[in-house]
Amino acid sequence: MVEIAVGRERSSRIRAAREPQHRAPRAAETFASTFTALGDLAYEGARVSASVMDLDSGRVLVAIDERIVLPTASIGKILLLIEVSARLTERDANAYGILDKTPRDAVGDSGVWQHLQAPSLPIADLASLVGATSDNLATNVLLRQVGLPAVRSRTEELGLLRTALLDLVRDSRGPDDAPQLSVGSTAELMWLFSSLARGEVVDNLTSSRVLGWLSLNADLSMVASAFGLDPLSHRGADHGLLLVNKTGTDTGVRAEAGVLRGPRAGVAYAVSVQFHDDGIAARLRVLDAMRTTGFDLLEYVH
Repeated sequence: MVEIAVGRERSSRIRAAREPQHRAPRAAETFASTFTALGDLAYEGARVSASVMDLDSGRVLVAIDERIVLPTASIGKILLLIEVSARLTERDANAYGILDKTPRDAVGDSGVWQHLQAPSLPIADLASLVGATSDNLATNVLLRQVGLPAVRSRTEELGLLRTALLDLVRDSRGPDDAPQLSVGSTAELMWLFSSLARGEVVDNLTSSRVLGWLSLNADLSMVASAFGLDPLSHRGADHGLLLVNKTGTDTGVRAEAGVLRGPRAGVAYAVSVQFHDDGIAARLRVLDAMRTTGFDLLEYVH
């Protein structure tokens, strides 16, 4: 009963009605460039959502259509990692096994396991591959082990109503498949990362393990491109900055969520953009806007 009550409390906090904001509130003048850059994308026809919160005070610094649901591509893999980590914490015997890759798990694009000779890997190593390179093959093998229903159940227990991992990774999506790998609202993704940072997702050990996997992430091409960090080595503080993030990339989709700590402050953030990916110029405008958000975050924390 206590867990149910906590889940309902979290759910009510996340879905509390608020008017979407399209300009920087007085308390968040630091983020004026973010509102301008993302606003320009919206005027060009993109669907834009962003949320930023101060980790120490809980104050919301940016809220741009933060409750709308947008495709988030690989960001939804975080929910799988949470379920895997929870099973390790619970010392579920099945969570400590070694899993084989099979032809039905095969998928292209992101990840390195498809290029390796190793036919089998421990579950924790597969989670590390997902955190480091958003490994699609490792994702599908883990999903085959834990099951998508278990991931959905865990997501509901966390009180997330607008964020979900909808399917396994596919090279192509037919009419009978989910149209997206995952969807989410930036308000919920911001809350999820802030809760991971506080050790509140399931428990401290589960949260810390997920953050450890995500700290390996090599994709700093979006918001995090503004932080000047080494994409292949940023697990420790660098010039006072400590980042844990997850990105999502698909045709017409760029999304990122994470936590950033600096000498002055810490923030949880999430930015999602769905746009007409009809040329390199359109894509670069989206990446430039996300980088602008990163510069504002850097100015706030450093």
